[in-house]
Amino acid sequence: MKNNNRSEATDEVIAVVFKRSLKVAAVLAALFFVAVLVNRTLREDEAFVDMPPVSPVDSRSEVLAPPVFFTDITRQSGVDFSHVNGAYGDKLLPETMGSGVAFFDYDNDADQDLLLINSDYWPDRAEANEPRPTMKLYQNDGQGQFTDVTKSAGLAVPMYGMGVAVGDYDNDGDADLFITAYGSNHLFRNDDGHFREVTTESGVGGAPDAWSTSASFLDVDNDGDLDLFVANYVRWSRQLDFNVDFQLVGIGRAYGPPNAYEGTYNYLYRNDGDGRFRDVSEASGIHINNPATGEPMGKALGVAPVDIDGDGWLDILVANDTVQNFLLLNQGDGMFEERGSSLGLAFDRDGKATGAMGVDVAHFRNDPEIGFAVGNFANEMTSLYVTQSANPPLTDDAIIEGIGPASRLALTFGLFFFDYDLDGRLDLLQANGHLETDINKVQSSQHYRQPAQLFWNCGSECRSSFLVQPDDATGDLGTALVGRGAAYADIDSDGDLDVILTQNGGAPLLLRNDLSLPNHWLRIKLVGTSVNRDAIGAWVELRAGGTVQRRQVMPSRSYLSQVESVLTFGLGSSEHIDSIDIHWPDGSRQVPENVPIDTQLRIKQP
Repeated sequence: MKNNNRSEATDEVIAVVFKRSLKVAAVLAALFFVAVLVNRTLREDEAFVDMPPVSPVDSRSEVLAPPVFFTDITRQSGVDFSHVNGAYGDKLLPETMGSGVAFFDYDNDADQDLLLINSDYWPDRAEANEPRPTMKLYQNDGQGQFTDVTKSAGLAVPMYGMGVAVGDYDNDGDADLFITAYGSNHLFRNDDGHFREVTTESGVGGAPDAWSTSASFLDVDNDGDLDLFVANYVRWSRQLDFNVDFQLVGIGRAYGPPNAYEGTYNYLYRNDGDGRFRDVSEASGIHINNPATGEPMGKALGVAPVDIDGDGWLDILVANDTVQNFLLLNQGDGMFEERGSSLGLAFDRDGKATGAMGVDVAHFRNDPEIGFAVGNFANEMTSLYVTQSANPPLTDDAIIEGIGPASRLALTFGLFFFDYDLDGRLDLLQANGHLETDINKVQSSQHYRQPAQLFWNCGSECRSSFLVQPDDATGDLGTALVGRGAAYADIDSDGDLDVILTQNGGAPLLLRNDLSLPNHWLRIKLVGTSVNRDAIGAWVELRAGGTVQRRQVMPSRSYLSQVESVLTFGLGSSEHIDSIDIHWPDGSRQVPENVPIDTQLRIKQP
């Protein structure tokens, strides 16, 4: 952390926070009044408190989002995957948590292929004559048609899978895969489109009884190769789950909350450059203990790497379920310092830990401020922590930015920022779905299947940045499902971003973006030479139409998932790009000239 920068920003931070606190006070007063009215009508036998959705009070209702429809093309595109969670009525916690998805170019043909992670049957429930489920890899023909190539690619490997990380850890030009699981994790090296498992020799399998969730390839030491961060959830076993025996009145045995289980430590593996990784988790300072008990505190589900303090070293935000979130500040000497609480990311605005799951990071206002979106449990608003100057501290601006009240009822897992209408402003999408199939019996406002939510970024046209779109205004995106993972990519080479939402215990929803607006765009694929080949951690600043857009190459976003590594910039009506400034992870800069629009560029580090 740069202390001089932080001290210079102090006066500005105080001024901004004071102004925003006046807005927040008005909003909270309105919410309190609504809550009082609702509380009088609650049934005494309801297991949870139901809160009605509240319209964002700081938005201008006359501002309407442009029509953009998403079309379900799952079956017609060739995607026939269905997630197997192994549920047979025992209500074992891992059953309801998976699983993830990734868009990536596994065969180097410049289009985005699709990987869907599967779980498994429990050993005593597997049918002897029935093949075990596996993940599925689908090859894209460049127009959004997919072919199942799982077996020929070497990925038909059974496991109780959870999440995925994509990265070229050996810098050979092929995208490699790391799959998290309940049990040992798995690393697959990509050799010209065929994957070979190298878990044992690489040293990244983890403990055989661990439960890993989200993961990320990132270069924490700026040595030009990709290291690996792995989030672990809780210390769980089948017997522990039965011992907890969580019950809901009106339902019976139910999926127990994470506070019934002990926390765990996350993993950090440093890439030695020879195909092996070293476990530096404890030595690097990422083992975080509960100060009251001395035991592991973390219950991690989401991971978002970003250089929050601008010192050239990637920091790591970890979303924890029912305990405080971590912000691991990279000290540049191999060590990390946990600063989530002091910088304002650990708790919600009431000082409470939330059921945090998915997470993403972006410059959603097209200014130097960074926003951290965190999806939370039902009856908890999605959090939106925003830096108040070029450096921390941060405040939760979810209410004043129009996200908080509209997201309160949803149980949100995956979420991400993306520019779905190519107007140059980053919108927000979140995948929703409950844990309990019969939750509506005990909580009338909740449903097992829930529609995703799309928040349109209306920028300076609104007092609040985001306006939630009605379910019937987004096409098949409004389909109710048991949402978990979420990712985006341009699967049909038309410039706009398509979406996939995974479903626990069911088929995913692959949604084609049928954007009809005449907005222009530019897509950029960066290739590193002295830095990691994927250019993970690089930033691109694009100036056009009086706006500065900032994007980071970081496929690890959302929940258990990976988005494409290609950067998409919406240009709106702008027909000319003023400038592009590339900031590579090693500190070097590159300024391409005479950049065209409505195309995809491949830019290699000189």
